[in-house]
Amino acid sequence: MRLRGRKGIREDLENQPDLVVLQPFEWRGRWRERFGNDRPIYVELGMGKGKFIAEMSRLHPDINFVGVDMFDELIRRASVKARAGSPDGRAPGNLVLVLLNVERIEEAFAEGEIERIYLNFSDPWPKKRHAKRRLTHPRFLEKYCRLLNEYGEIHFKTDSAPFFEYSLNAFADMGLRLRSISLDLHAGGPAPGHVMTEYEQKFVSQGLPIYRCEVLVGREAIAAHERSVREKWAADRTMRVRSVQPMSPNAAMPATVPSSAPTSTSEG
Repeated sequence: MRLRGRKGIREDLENQPDLVVLQPFEWRGRWRERFGNDRPIYVELGMGKGKFIAEMSRLHPDINFVGVDMFDELIRRASVKARAGSPDGRAPGNLVLVLLNVERIEEAFAEGEIERIYLNFSDPWPKKRHAKRRLTHPRFLEKYCRLLNEYGEIHFKTDSAPFFEYSLNAFADMGLRLRSISLDLHAGGPAPGHVMTEYEQKFVSQGLPIYRCEVLVGREAIAAHERSVREKWAADRTMRVRSVQPMSPNAAMPATVPSSAPTSTSEG
């Protein structure tokens, strides 16, 4: 992405220590100290203009959110959105914006420090020779798996069918569990509970499908999903059994032949 330069961007960011982190490596392994609590940490990699992460932080005050991008200007734009939701321009206390190239994510976060990673409309890098740059390439997935804790998940959205197909295969090759796969997330209107990014709103308005899935990484996330599936199967089975239960012997049986119907006779 090419962004037009703007004078004073770095100074602007430096003047927002309550929201912007320009040296994330200093906080590796200490992000809960930065937030001042032990709540789960959700990270969006490549947050763009920040609409998604800003809205999520306001909707879920019990979660700590980190928006990551490598461009100063996008960090600045995200900071404007983050403060826009407050009448006094105060940033949400559960949100920080981090200037970071995802290539160096393991230098900024420690193993098991993150609970969820969002990959929203990442660059699909359509040419095969650029496959290693895709944020769902196995070399990135290996990093995510080390950084995610026992409840860890990856939530992935894209408008690119080839990128989605590639990513599903990458997840499978890594032996990762998938949940909530959708080939047209907003087919029946905006999906309940889903915050849209700027790109997503644009694509949906044009009638384009949004592809989405959730990837289970942590052992507790997988165990919780398996329990949910077993409970659903058990509930479905109970409903099926009830629907085919035989009638009580004392229940009145309907007449099979109306009394007025003629009886058949055999010819001899």
